[in-house]
Amino acid sequence: MKTLHVDLGERSYPIYIGQNLIGRPELYSDHIGGRQVMIVTNTTIAPLYLETVRQALRECTTEAVILPDGEEYKTLETLDLIFTALLEKRFDRSATLIALGGGVIGDMAGFAAACYQRGIDFIQVPTTLLSQVDSSVGGKTAVNHPLGKNMIGAFYQPRCVIADIETLNTLEDRQLSAGLAEVIKYGILGNKAFFEWQEHHMQDLVGRDPEALTYAIEHSCRDKAEIVARDERESGIRALLNLGHTFGHAIEAGMGYGKWLHGEAVAAGMAMAMDLSQRLGWITEDETRRVIKLLQVANLPTKAPSELSPETMLERMAVDKKAADGQIRLVLVRNIGNTVVTREYDQAALMETLNRCRA
Repeated sequence: MKTLHVDLGERSYPIYIGQNLIGRPELYSDHIGGRQVMIVTNTTIAPLYLETVRQALRECTTEAVILPDGEEYKTLETLDLIFTALLEKRFDRSATLIALGGGVIGDMAGFAAACYQRGIDFIQVPTTLLSQVDSSVGGKTAVNHPLGKNMIGAFYQPRCVIADIETLNTLEDRQLSAGLAEVIKYGILGNKAFFEWQEHHMQDLVGRDPEALTYAIEHSCRDKAEIVARDERESGIRALLNLGHTFGHAIEAGMGYGKWLHGEAVAAGMAMAMDLSQRLGWITEDETRRVIKLLQVANLPTKAPSELSPETMLERMAVDKKAADGQIRLVLVRNIGNTVVTREYDQAALMETLNRCRA
């Protein structure tokens, strides 16, 4: 087992990465203050891992709320199911929530923990690659709104993250690829050596090689932990983590939540960011080609859906948390390993990208 730390002063916490971790009681016990534990999971994960987590918490009083599975259920209505379960079981401020599942579960359970009785503890137990390398770390919690993704939420840090690589063995291939999009992101935005490692090992990651997965998860989490420690609430450098996300969120919202997986939309968004950066003369055609090839090897889309017009994409992109004073801010690429958040781009070049980068 490897242990990383997110350094946020009194809100600091460990990330445990390894195999067969979710059944180890000692990984939970140090981070649970009271005896009441509510496990938040979904209909896909509950039959696989709920009982294992219950056994690890047998010294506590445990309850579970099982939510429907899918991005389309990441709503205020579904969130209320968690609050109802907590209230019906009379959970108090000493209670702990455990998010057992992927990014949707982690976001909703974390937001519920931030709100319930003005804040209770929670633990992230991510079971998808995307949530292990990205969404479980950093304290971003939220639900979606029909007009925009993750627009209702809070910054709220977990007590710990338990990333059990064994859970990836039950992950669908499409979900695995979606997680690889976030892995690729870390290489592009600030870790060129990691990007080059991926160029040589992407087939190993697609093939679920445990050693390669451990390496990729550890490096992704370390990169994110360092950025979060410098900018917890995304007032500066942390915005770089949204590479591909402004385009990607527009795809998710425009197509209807759940039609495209988050990682798929981010992959297409990163390809669009590379295209625009090349049009601006910031990167070479070869750099764009390398990113596109890596995304393709990971079985990810590199173009936006043809159903979304450039005008619709632009409208959706305007409803984005990074927008400032009515202007869309984008994460663009100076070269692989060097990215910037900027409003300094030619609008005509953006429209050309939106036109050309469609399936």
